[in-house]
Amino acid sequence: MKKLMILGAGIYQVPLIKKAKEMGLYTIVVSIPGKYPGFQLADKVYYENTVDYDKILKIAENEKIDGIMTAGTDVAVITIGYVCDKLCLKGLSRSAAEQATNKMLMKKSFEIEGVRTARFREVHFNKNEIINETKELKFPLIFKAVDTSGSRGIIKVNNSNDFKNAMEYVHAATKLDYFIIEEFLVGDEFGAQAYVQDGKVEFILPHGDYVFTCETGVPVGHYAPFELNEEIINDIKEQLSKAVKALGLNNCAINADFILADNKPYVLEIGGRSGATCLAELTSIYYDFDYYEKMIRVSLGEKVDFYSNKTIPNASKLIKSDKDGIIIDQGIQGNIKENVVEIQFDYEKGDYIKKFKVGPDRIGHVITKGKTLKEASQTLEETVNQIYVNVE
Repeated sequence: MKKLMILGAGIYQVPLIKKAKEMGLYTIVVSIPGKYPGFQLADKVYYENTVDYDKILKIAENEKIDGIMTAGTDVAVITIGYVCDKLCLKGLSRSAAEQATNKMLMKKSFEIEGVRTARFREVHFNKNEIINETKELKFPLIFKAVDTSGSRGIIKVNNSNDFKNAMEYVHAATKLDYFIIEEFLVGDEFGAQAYVQDGKVEFILPHGDYVFTCETGVPVGHYAPFELNEEIINDIKEQLSKAVKALGLNNCAINADFILADNKPYVLEIGGRSGATCLAELTSIYYDFDYYEKMIRVSLGEKVDFYSNKTIPNASKLIKSDKDGIIIDQGIQGNIKENVVEIQFDYEKGDYIKKFKVGPDRIGHVITKGKTLKEASQTLEETVNQIYVNVE
């Protein structure tokens, strides 16, 4: 029986663990202790920090694993690259993983490769350089921690009077002594999922984003297809292919964030793993194949065919709360419609939940499909309106 190590036991790793089990694999799940749903599904659990790559490597060696991966999070990506390098497993390299999880390294690599991206500057917390460093940038600006994901440590700044508070906000979210400031591009945010295998980009799937505005725009759902003209679609594919090359990503899923500004796609950032917020599910439904299974097979060293001649429009949204508190009741009113693929509640009655600010504050999701995007989107909105979560 082949062994697959999965880093993380959270809500976005659960489908990965379930699929591996369905495929007859022995699943080894590694995560810090906590109330994570993936623990109860695994064949074996190690309660370790997934960023401790030396410790994870020792476990991987002892277990003689055949593959290592994660889904929906950047936290463990460097560890995956490190283990893949050391054990000659199929997956992204440590070098590529480091560039894909550090926004500063990423932006500098984009600049070298000619990837279209927002103008930026590197700024250190302990130096009085912020005014000089940003004088050539145009307001509004975005201050970003470079080592976080899930929209943490990111804040919009409208003028220099906001610099001090914004720096404190970012500083609280990062472990590093520097951060990135970039111009805030005005336009429509969207994304793309892709996969690169043996140096070849197998597919690029642009998708629309539903965005919740808080400190900055936070994706709370997605839909496909994202209907753009052919010229822009081709430009998206060119920019993403350049970005993949710039970071040296290979044998991994790609999660990319874009913005369409002045009718041109700009790459905001990309990650070397599948996207969260139902994006692996979006890919599976759209292409009518099991994306989790294909990702797993690549990580086990198999050559995988990603071809599909079928596309199915679909849409998804997170379930979220507008306040902190204890769930006293939740459910759905009325009948569930035919095109609803999944309704999932992440918490139970009696659980404490947070007011939604960033992606990890989700409390569930809804996924729908349809013969057309309009049909899928209408079903999504109707279903979301049927859901209730009462919090005290």
